[in-house]
Amino acid sequence: MAPRILLARHGQTEWSLSGKHTGRTDVPLLEEGRRGAKLLGERLHRAPYDGLPGVEVRTSPLARARETCELAGFGDRARAWDALLEVDYGAYEGMTPADIQAVRPGWLIWRDGVPEGETLAEVTARADEVVSWARSEDRDVLVFAHGHILRTLGARWLGLPIDFAARIRLNPTSLSVLGWAYGEPAIESWNDLGHLG
Repeated sequence: MAPRILLARHGQTEWSLSGKHTGRTDVPLLEEGRRGAKLLGERLHRAPYDGLPGVEVRTSPLARARETCELAGFGDRARAWDALLEVDYGAYEGMTPADIQAVRPGWLIWRDGVPEGETLAEVTARADEVVSWARSEDRDVLVFAHGHILRTLGARWLGLPIDFAARIRLNPTSLSVLGWAYGEPAIESWNDLGHLG
């Protein structure tokens, strides 16, 4: 069976709740985020996942992703990987989309990028590194990371440019699965929040 990549977005933080762009600022999980991470872990330890025996686990080194991974019960199997860091938002770090629109009307991150931060080409290259790693494995892989890098992974898994990520929202503590259909890369499930009840 062709390898799949399971994507777990970190739990809710104060900044994700308010819509602030949270790149490299290490904002901690809220209690709601910790609860969601535990529920995600319970789901991944029940059928059909059954704890994902043998799966290689990687996490962003940022605390909100690492804690989500740990609370979900995969911390002892995870390796931190800088390729899974959230986008460096540069001058837009900590700003909401509305804040940015006030100074740059019509702005869209997936088209326009950010000043003083990571370029769209750099984000794409990091996502491509993760996709290549996932496809080189002979088993499924599980990653814990952040909204924009995971959305970029979704686009690049499908072989689409980064701007496709604008069309695939991703909520905190969601689970998504990228796999295959008829030999082609496919989204098996996306932004699944069923474990949150």
